[in-house]
Amino acid sequence: MNFLPLIERKRDGSPLTAAQIQDAIRAYTAGQIPDYQMSAFLMAVFFRGMSREETAALTLAMRDSGEVLKFPDDPRPIVDKHSTGGVGDKVSLPLAPLLACLGFRVPMISGRGLGITGGTLDKLESIPGLTTQLDRARLVAQVQRLGVAMGGQTATMIPADKKIYALRDVTGTVPSIPLITASILSKKLAESLHALIMDVKFGTAAFMQTREAARELARSIVTLAHDCGVNTRALLTDMNTPLGRAAGNWLEVKESVACLEGKGPEDLRQLVVECAAHLAAQTMSGFDLAITRRAAVLGLESGDALRKWEELIVAQGADLAAYRAKLKLDHAAPVVLELVSDREGFVSKVDSRIVGEIVRDLGGGRMMKDSAINPDVGIDSLAKPGESMQRKSLLARVHAATQAEAEAALLRLRTAFEFSEKAPQLPPLVHEVISA
Repeated sequence: MNFLPLIERKRDGSPLTAAQIQDAIRAYTAGQIPDYQMSAFLMAVFFRGMSREETAALTLAMRDSGEVLKFPDDPRPIVDKHSTGGVGDKVSLPLAPLLACLGFRVPMISGRGLGITGGTLDKLESIPGLTTQLDRARLVAQVQRLGVAMGGQTATMIPADKKIYALRDVTGTVPSIPLITASILSKKLAESLHALIMDVKFGTAAFMQTREAARELARSIVTLAHDCGVNTRALLTDMNTPLGRAAGNWLEVKESVACLEGKGPEDLRQLVVECAAHLAAQTMSGFDLAITRRAAVLGLESGDALRKWEELIVAQGADLAAYRAKLKLDHAAPVVLELVSDREGFVSKVDSRIVGEIVRDLGGGRMMKDSAINPDVGIDSLAKPGESMQRKSLLARVHAATQAEAEAALLRLRTAFEFSEKAPQLPPLVHEVISA
Protein backbone atom coordinates (compact mmCIF):
# COMPACT_ATOMS: atom_id res chain seq x y z
CA MET A 1 0.00 0.00 0.00
CA ASN A 2 1.20 3.53 -0.84
CA PHE A 3 0.46 5.25 2.47
CA LEU A 4 2.04 8.61 1.60
CA PRO A 5 -1.04 10.12 -0.13
CA LEU A 6 -3.15 9.40 2.98
CA ILE A 7 -0.57 11.05 5.24
CA GLU A 8 -0.55 14.09 2.97
CA ARG A 9 -4.33 14.18 2.78
CA LYS A 10 -4.70 14.15 6.56
CA ARG A 11 -1.82 16.63 6.94
CA ASP A 12 -3.71 19.06 4.69
CA GLY A 13 -6.96 18.65 6.64
CA SER A 14 -8.92 16.57 4.14
CA PRO A 15 -11.15 13.74 5.38
CA LEU A 16 -10.38 10.07 4.80
CA THR A 17 -12.97 7.50 3.82
CA ALA A 18 -13.76 4.49 5.97
CA ALA A 19 -12.27 2.25 3.27
CA GLN A 20 -9.00 4.21 3.25
CA ILE A 21 -8.70 3.99 7.03
CA GLN A 22 -9.52 0.27 7.03
CA ASP A 23 -6.94 -0.42 4.32
CA ALA A 24 -4.28 1.57 6.18
CA ILE A 25 -4.86 -0.22 9.49
CA ARG A 26 -4.90 -3.60 7.77
CA ALA A 27 -1.62 -2.83 5.98
CA TYR A 28 0.09 -1.48 9.11
CA THR A 29 -0.94 -4.53 11.14
CA ALA A 30 0.51 -6.76 8.41
CA GLY A 31 3.84 -4.92 8.54
CA GLN A 32 3.42 -3.27 5.15
CA ILE A 33 3.63 0.29 6.53
CA PRO A 34 6.75 1.26 8.52
CA ASP A 35 6.59 2.82 11.96
CA TYR A 36 8.01 6.12 10.74
CA GLN A 37 5.12 6.59 8.29
CA MET A 38 2.52 5.65 10.89
CA SER A 39 4.18 8.11 13.27
CA ALA A 40 3.79 10.85 10.66
CA PHE A 41 0.13 9.93 10.22
CA LEU A 42 -0.47 10.02 13.98
CA MET A 43 1.08 13.48 14.16
CA ALA A 44 -1.16 14.65 11.31
CA VAL A 45 -4.20 13.32 13.20
CA PHE A 46 -2.96 15.01 16.37
CA PHE A 47 -2.97 18.42 14.66
CA ARG A 48 -5.87 18.00 12.21
CA GLY A 49 -8.19 15.77 14.22
CA MET A 50 -10.77 13.34 12.87
CA SER A 51 -14.48 13.59 12.22
CA ARG A 52 -16.95 11.39 14.11
CA GLU A 53 -17.18 9.15 11.04
CA GLU A 54 -13.39 8.88 10.70
CA THR A 55 -13.00 8.08 14.40
CA ALA A 56 -15.66 5.37 14.15
CA ALA A 57 -13.94 3.88 11.11
CA LEU A 58 -10.55 3.90 12.87
CA THR A 59 -12.04 2.30 16.00
CA LEU A 60 -13.76 -0.52 14.12
CA ALA A 61 -10.73 -1.12 11.88
CA MET A 62 -8.52 -1.48 14.95
CA ARG A 63 -11.07 -3.77 16.65
CA ASP A 64 -11.29 -5.96 13.54
CA SER A 65 -7.51 -6.18 13.14
CA GLY A 66 -7.61 -9.31 15.29
CA GLU A 67 -9.82 -11.64 17.28
CA VAL A 68 -13.03 -10.54 18.97
CA LEU A 69 -14.05 -12.29 22.18
CA LYS A 70 -17.13 -14.49 22.03
CA PHE A 71 -18.79 -15.61 25.27
CA PRO A 72 -21.40 -18.33 25.88
CA ASP A 73 -24.96 -17.30 26.67
CA ASP A 74 -25.06 -16.38 30.35
CA PRO A 75 -27.32 -14.16 32.47
CA ARG A 76 -24.31 -12.33 33.90
CA PRO A 77 -23.74 -9.03 32.03
CA ILE A 78 -20.31 -8.45 30.47
CA VAL A 79 -18.87 -5.16 31.75
CA ASP A 80 -15.61 -3.29 32.03
CA LYS A 81 -14.06 -0.06 33.23
CA HIS A 82 -11.37 2.04 31.64
CA SER A 83 -9.43 5.07 32.84
CA THR A 84 -7.69 7.61 30.66
CA GLY A 85 -4.79 7.32 33.08
CA GLY A 86 -3.51 9.08 36.14
CA VAL A 87 -0.80 9.03 38.77
CA GLY A 88 -1.61 6.51 41.49
CA ASP A 89 -4.67 5.30 39.55
CA LYS A 90 -4.98 1.66 40.59
CA VAL A 91 -8.80 1.49 40.59
CA SER A 92 -8.96 -1.42 38.13
CA LEU A 93 -7.16 -3.78 40.49
CA PRO A 94 -9.73 -3.81 43.32
CA LEU A 95 -12.66 -3.04 41.01
CA ALA A 96 -12.37 -6.06 38.71
CA PRO A 97 -12.73 -8.74 41.43
CA LEU A 98 -15.43 -6.66 43.14
CA LEU A 99 -17.47 -6.62 39.93
CA ALA A 100 -17.13 -10.40 39.63
CA CYS A 101 -18.52 -10.70 43.16
CA LEU A 102 -21.48 -8.52 42.17
CA GLY A 103 -22.50 -10.95 39.43
CA PHE A 104 -20.75 -9.54 36.39
CA ARG A 105 -18.35 -11.02 33.87
CA VAL A 106 -15.26 -8.83 33.50
CA PRO A 107 -12.88 -9.51 30.57
CA MET A 108 -10.58 -6.58 31.36
CA ILE A 109 -8.12 -5.96 28.52
CA SER A 110 -5.71 -3.28 29.68
CA GLY A 111 -2.59 -1.44 28.60
CA ARG A 112 0.86 -0.58 29.85
CA GLY A 113 2.18 2.67 31.23
CA LEU A 114 1.81 5.60 28.86
CA GLY A 115 3.66 8.85 29.51
CA ILE A 116 3.87 9.52 33.24
CA THR A 117 0.80 7.41 34.00
CA GLY A 118 1.02 3.84 35.20
CA GLY A 119 -0.42 0.86 33.36
CA THR A 120 -2.61 -1.87 34.82
CA LEU A 121 -0.51 -4.59 33.19
CA ASP A 122 2.71 -3.23 34.69
CA LYS A 123 1.13 -3.21 38.13
CA LEU A 124 -0.17 -6.78 37.80
CA GLU A 125 3.19 -8.05 36.54
CA SER A 126 4.89 -6.79 39.72
CA ILE A 127 3.18 -9.77 41.41
CA PRO A 128 5.57 -12.76 41.47
CA GLY A 129 4.80 -15.27 38.72
CA LEU A 130 1.70 -13.54 37.36
CA THR A 131 1.15 -13.37 33.60
CA THR A 132 -1.09 -10.98 31.73
CA GLN A 133 -0.58 -12.76 28.40
CA LEU A 134 -3.83 -14.69 28.07
CA ASP A 135 -4.91 -16.08 24.73
CA ARG A 136 -8.54 -15.82 23.71
CA ALA A 137 -9.55 -19.31 24.81
CA ARG A 138 -7.89 -18.98 28.21
CA LEU A 139 -9.35 -15.53 28.83
CA VAL A 140 -12.90 -16.58 27.95
CA ALA A 141 -12.67 -19.77 30.02
CA GLN A 142 -11.34 -17.86 33.04
CA VAL A 143 -14.07 -15.24 32.81
CA GLN A 144 -16.73 -17.93 32.61
CA ARG A 145 -15.24 -19.77 35.61
CA LEU A 146 -14.19 -16.91 37.92
CA GLY A 147 -16.12 -14.00 36.50
CA VAL A 148 -12.95 -12.02 35.79
CA ALA A 149 -9.67 -12.00 33.85
CA MET A 150 -7.14 -9.19 33.45
CA GLY A 151 -4.88 -9.35 30.43
CA GLY A 152 -3.34 -7.38 27.61
CA GLN A 153 -3.55 -7.40 23.88
CA THR A 154 -1.88 -10.40 22.29
CA ALA A 155 -0.57 -10.74 18.76
CA THR A 156 -4.05 -11.87 17.74
CA MET A 157 -6.19 -9.50 19.88
CA ILE A 158 -6.42 -5.90 18.71
CA PRO A 159 -2.85 -6.01 17.28
CA ALA A 160 -3.25 -2.68 15.49
CA ASP A 161 -3.92 -0.87 18.75
CA LYS A 162 -1.02 -2.61 20.46
CA LYS A 163 1.39 -1.29 17.82
CA ILE A 164 -0.11 2.20 17.61
CA TYR A 165 -0.40 2.52 21.42
CA ALA A 166 3.35 2.01 21.77
CA LEU A 167 4.13 4.53 19.03
CA ARG A 168 1.94 7.26 20.52
CA ASP A 169 3.85 7.12 23.79
CA VAL A 170 7.15 8.07 22.13
CA THR A 171 5.95 10.44 19.39
CA GLY A 172 4.12 13.07 21.44
CA THR A 173 0.69 12.07 20.11
CA VAL A 174 -0.90 10.77 23.31
CA PRO A 175 -3.41 13.60 24.06
CA SER A 176 -5.48 13.31 20.86
CA ILE A 177 -9.23 12.78 21.34
CA PRO A 178 -9.74 10.66 18.18
CA LEU A 179 -6.69 8.50 18.95
CA ILE A 180 -7.61 8.04 22.62
CA THR A 181 -11.23 7.23 21.69
CA ALA A 182 -10.19 4.69 19.06
CA SER A 183 -7.59 3.06 21.29
CA ILE A 184 -9.94 2.64 24.23
CA LEU A 185 -13.01 1.53 22.33
CA SER A 186 -11.21 -0.83 19.96
CA LYS A 187 -10.21 -2.85 23.04
CA LYS A 188 -13.57 -2.56 24.74
CA LEU A 189 -15.62 -3.41 21.64
CA ALA A 190 -13.44 -6.49 21.15
CA GLU A 191 -14.64 -7.68 24.58
CA SER A 192 -18.30 -7.86 23.42
CA LEU A 193 -19.40 -5.69 26.34
CA HIS A 194 -22.91 -4.91 27.50
CA ALA A 195 -21.81 -1.91 29.58
CA LEU A 196 -18.73 0.24 30.15
CA ILE A 197 -17.79 2.83 32.77
CA MET A 198 -15.15 5.40 31.78
CA ASP A 199 -13.02 7.33 34.25
CA VAL A 200 -11.92 10.42 32.32
CA LYS A 201 -9.24 12.35 34.18
CA PHE A 202 -8.40 16.04 33.99
CA GLY A 203 -5.68 18.07 35.67
CA THR A 204 -1.93 18.47 35.80
CA ALA A 205 -1.13 14.77 35.32
CA ALA A 206 -3.94 13.90 32.89
CA PHE A 207 -3.91 13.77 29.11
CA MET A 208 -6.76 16.29 29.27
CA GLN A 209 -5.55 19.26 31.29
CA THR A 210 -8.92 20.96 31.70
CA ARG A 211 -12.39 19.81 32.67
CA GLU A 212 -13.70 21.12 29.34
CA ALA A 213 -11.25 18.98 27.35
CA ALA A 214 -12.09 15.95 29.51
CA ARG A 215 -15.77 16.52 28.89
CA GLU A 216 -15.14 16.62 25.13
CA LEU A 217 -13.25 13.32 25.29
CA ALA A 218 -15.91 11.74 27.51
CA ARG A 219 -18.67 12.72 25.10
CA SER A 220 -16.67 11.37 22.17
CA ILE A 221 -16.25 7.99 23.87
CA VAL A 222 -19.79 7.76 25.25
CA THR A 223 -21.39 8.72 21.93
CA LEU A 224 -19.33 6.32 19.82
CA ALA A 225 -19.75 3.47 22.32
CA HIS A 226 -23.53 3.90 22.33
CA ASP A 227 -23.50 4.00 18.52
CA CYS A 228 -21.82 0.59 18.71
CA GLY A 229 -24.39 -0.82 21.16
CA VAL A 230 -22.49 -0.53 24.47
CA ASN A 231 -24.25 1.22 27.38
CA THR A 232 -21.58 3.67 28.53
CA ARG A 233 -21.16 6.36 31.17
CA ALA A 234 -18.18 8.55 31.95
CA LEU A 235 -17.07 10.01 35.28
CA LEU A 236 -14.99 13.19 35.12
CA THR A 237 -12.47 12.93 37.94
CA ASP A 238 -9.71 15.12 39.30
CA MET A 239 -6.06 14.28 38.58
CA ASN A 240 -4.38 17.38 39.96
CA THR A 241 -3.56 15.28 43.02
CA PRO A 242 -2.41 11.62 42.90
CA LEU A 243 -5.12 9.07 43.62
CA GLY A 244 -4.47 7.35 46.92
CA ARG A 245 -1.15 7.61 48.72
CA ALA A 246 1.07 5.48 46.48
CA ALA A 247 2.46 5.73 42.94
CA GLY A 248 4.62 2.99 41.48
CA ASN A 249 3.67 -0.48 40.33
CA TRP A 250 4.18 -2.75 43.35
CA LEU A 251 3.34 0.03 45.81
CA GLU A 252 -0.01 0.45 44.04
CA VAL A 253 -0.68 -3.28 44.25
CA LYS A 254 -0.15 -3.08 48.01
CA GLU A 255 -2.56 -0.17 48.26
CA SER A 256 -5.12 -2.03 46.12
CA VAL A 257 -4.96 -4.98 48.48
CA ALA A 258 -5.49 -2.63 51.41
CA CYS A 259 -8.62 -1.35 49.66
CA LEU A 260 -9.86 -4.93 49.23
CA GLU A 261 -9.26 -5.44 52.95
CA GLY A 262 -11.56 -2.51 53.73
CA LYS A 263 -8.64 -0.20 54.48
CA GLY A 264 -6.55 2.15 52.39
CA PRO A 265 -7.17 5.72 51.19
CA GLU A 266 -10.72 7.03 51.12
CA ASP A 267 -10.48 8.54 47.63
CA LEU A 268 -9.47 5.18 46.13
CA ARG A 269 -12.29 3.38 47.92
CA GLN A 270 -14.79 6.05 46.83
CA LEU A 271 -13.87 5.76 43.16
CA VAL A 272 -13.95 1.95 43.22
CA VAL A 273 -17.43 2.05 44.74
CA GLU A 274 -18.66 4.69 42.29
CA CYS A 275 -17.48 2.73 39.24
CA ALA A 276 -19.10 -0.48 40.50
CA ALA A 277 -22.32 1.31 41.44
CA HIS A 278 -22.72 2.98 38.07
CA LEU A 279 -22.15 -0.27 36.17
CA ALA A 280 -24.73 -2.01 38.32
CA ALA A 281 -27.25 0.79 37.77
CA GLN A 282 -26.56 0.71 34.01
CA THR A 283 -27.31 -3.00 33.71
CA MET A 284 -29.92 -3.71 36.37
CA SER A 285 -33.31 -2.09 35.84
CA GLY A 286 -35.01 -0.80 38.96
CA PHE A 287 -31.80 -0.24 40.94
CA ASP A 288 -30.66 3.30 41.71
CA LEU A 289 -27.17 4.43 42.72
CA ALA A 290 -27.93 4.42 46.44
CA ILE A 291 -28.76 0.71 46.32
CA THR A 292 -25.87 -0.25 44.06
CA ARG A 293 -23.40 1.75 46.18
CA ARG A 294 -24.45 -0.23 49.25
CA ALA A 295 -23.96 -3.48 47.36
CA ALA A 296 -20.46 -2.40 46.29
CA VAL A 297 -19.48 -1.39 49.82
CA LEU A 298 -20.72 -4.72 51.15
CA GLY A 299 -18.64 -6.57 48.56
CA LEU A 300 -15.52 -4.88 49.91
CA GLU A 301 -16.36 -5.12 53.60
CA SER A 302 -17.38 -8.79 53.46
CA GLY A 303 -13.98 -9.93 52.19
CA ASP A 304 -15.57 -11.50 49.10
CA ALA A 305 -13.69 -9.21 46.71
CA LEU A 306 -10.36 -9.94 48.44
CA ARG A 307 -10.92 -13.69 48.09
CA LYS A 308 -11.87 -13.22 44.43
CA TRP A 309 -8.68 -11.19 43.89
CA GLU A 310 -6.53 -14.05 45.16
CA GLU A 311 -8.42 -16.53 42.97
CA LEU A 312 -7.78 -14.22 40.03
CA ILE A 313 -4.04 -13.83 40.51
CA VAL A 314 -3.55 -17.57 41.17
CA ALA A 315 -5.47 -18.37 37.98
CA GLN A 316 -2.98 -16.16 36.13
CA GLY A 317 0.08 -17.91 37.50
CA ALA A 318 0.91 -15.93 40.63
CA ASP A 319 3.05 -17.63 43.25
CA LEU A 320 0.70 -17.07 46.18
CA ALA A 321 3.31 -17.76 48.86
CA ALA A 322 5.84 -15.38 47.28
CA TYR A 323 3.13 -12.76 46.76
CA ARG A 324 1.99 -12.92 50.39
CA ALA A 325 5.59 -12.78 51.60
CA LYS A 326 6.24 -9.70 49.45
CA LEU A 327 3.10 -8.05 50.80
CA LYS A 328 4.47 -8.35 54.33
CA LEU A 329 7.63 -6.43 53.42
CA ASP A 330 7.73 -2.75 54.26
CA HIS A 331 9.45 -2.17 50.94
CA ALA A 332 10.91 -4.15 48.05
CA ALA A 333 13.22 -1.44 46.69
CA PRO A 334 16.80 -1.34 48.04
CA VAL A 335 16.62 2.28 49.29
CA VAL A 336 13.80 4.12 51.05
CA LEU A 337 14.10 7.77 52.14
CA GLU A 338 11.54 9.90 53.96
CA LEU A 339 10.49 13.42 53.04
CA VAL A 340 9.41 15.40 56.11
CA SER A 341 7.75 18.77 56.40
CA ASP A 342 9.92 21.79 57.16
CA ARG A 343 6.96 23.91 58.23
CA GLU A 344 3.61 23.87 60.00
CA GLY A 345 0.33 24.27 58.15
CA PHE A 346 -2.07 22.46 55.88
CA VAL A 347 -1.14 20.69 52.68
CA SER A 348 -2.92 22.66 49.95
CA LYS A 349 -1.48 20.95 46.87
CA VAL A 350 0.36 17.79 45.82
CA ASP A 351 1.29 18.17 42.16
CA SER A 352 0.49 14.95 40.34
CA ARG A 353 2.69 15.73 37.37
CA ILE A 354 5.79 16.14 39.51
CA VAL A 355 5.02 12.91 41.38
CA GLY A 356 4.45 11.03 38.11
CA GLU A 357 7.66 12.33 36.56
CA ILE A 358 9.66 11.30 39.61
CA VAL A 359 8.23 7.77 39.57
CA ARG A 360 8.95 7.49 35.84
CA ASP A 361 12.52 8.72 36.26
CA LEU A 362 13.13 6.32 39.16
CA GLY A 363 12.46 3.53 36.66
CA GLY A 364 8.77 2.98 37.34
CA GLY A 365 7.70 4.26 33.92
CA ARG A 366 8.84 4.31 30.31
CA MET A 367 10.93 6.88 28.47
CA MET A 368 10.80 4.70 25.31
CA LYS A 369 8.38 1.97 24.22
CA ASP A 370 10.94 -0.79 24.89
CA SER A 371 12.15 0.56 28.24
CA ALA A 372 12.31 -1.92 31.11
CA ILE A 373 10.22 -1.24 34.21
CA ASN A 374 11.46 -1.50 37.79
CA PRO A 375 8.28 -2.65 39.59
CA ASP A 376 9.48 -1.85 43.10
CA VAL A 377 10.35 1.86 42.88
CA GLY A 378 7.97 4.73 43.48
CA ILE A 379 6.48 6.91 46.18
CA ASP A 380 4.17 6.03 49.07
CA SER A 381 2.81 7.51 52.31
CA LEU A 382 1.87 10.65 50.36
CA ALA A 383 0.24 13.36 52.46
CA LYS A 384 -3.08 14.54 51.01
CA PRO A 385 -4.44 18.07 50.51
CA GLY A 386 -6.27 19.25 53.61
CA GLU A 387 -4.07 17.37 56.07
CA SER A 388 -2.44 19.25 58.93
CA MET A 389 1.36 19.09 59.13
CA GLN A 390 3.79 19.83 61.93
CA ARG A 391 7.52 20.25 61.49
CA LYS A 392 9.04 16.85 60.79
CA SER A 393 5.63 15.35 59.82
CA LEU A 394 5.99 12.71 57.10
CA LEU A 395 5.06 13.99 53.65
CA ALA A 396 6.07 10.93 51.60
CA ARG A 397 8.59 8.13 51.17
CA VAL A 398 10.73 7.57 48.08
CA HIS A 399 11.53 3.97 47.07
CA ALA A 400 14.56 3.82 44.77
CA ALA A 401 17.18 1.49 43.34
CA THR A 402 20.14 3.58 44.57
CA GLN A 403 20.91 6.13 47.27
CA ALA A 404 21.78 8.78 44.68
CA GLU A 405 18.48 8.32 42.83
CA ALA A 406 16.53 8.46 46.07
CA GLU A 407 18.22 11.70 47.17
CA ALA A 408 17.64 13.35 43.78
CA ALA A 409 14.00 12.29 43.84
CA LEU A 410 13.57 13.65 47.36
CA LEU A 411 14.73 17.11 46.28
CA ARG A 412 12.26 17.18 43.38
CA LEU A 413 9.43 15.76 45.44
CA ARG A 414 9.55 18.64 47.92
CA THR A 415 8.54 21.00 45.08
CA ALA A 416 5.30 19.02 44.58
CA PHE A 417 3.91 20.20 47.92
CA GLU A 418 2.33 23.54 48.71
CA PHE A 419 1.04 24.67 52.11
CA SER A 420 -1.50 27.11 53.51
CA GLU A 421 -2.26 28.48 56.96
CA LYS A 422 -5.91 27.44 56.78
CA ALA A 423 -7.43 24.15 55.69
CA PRO A 424 -8.15 24.41 51.94
CA GLN A 425 -11.56 23.76 50.45
CA LEU A 426 -11.20 20.43 48.65
CA PRO A 427 -12.81 19.78 45.26
CA PRO A 428 -15.02 16.71 44.76
CA LEU A 429 -13.36 13.59 43.40
CA VAL A 430 -16.08 13.04 40.78
CA HIS A 431 -17.03 16.33 39.13
CA GLU A 432 -19.52 15.18 36.55
CA VAL A 433 -21.26 12.11 35.11
CA ILE A 434 -21.81 11.97 31.35
CA SER A 435 -24.19 9.52 29.69
CA ALA A 436 -25.83 9.34 26.28
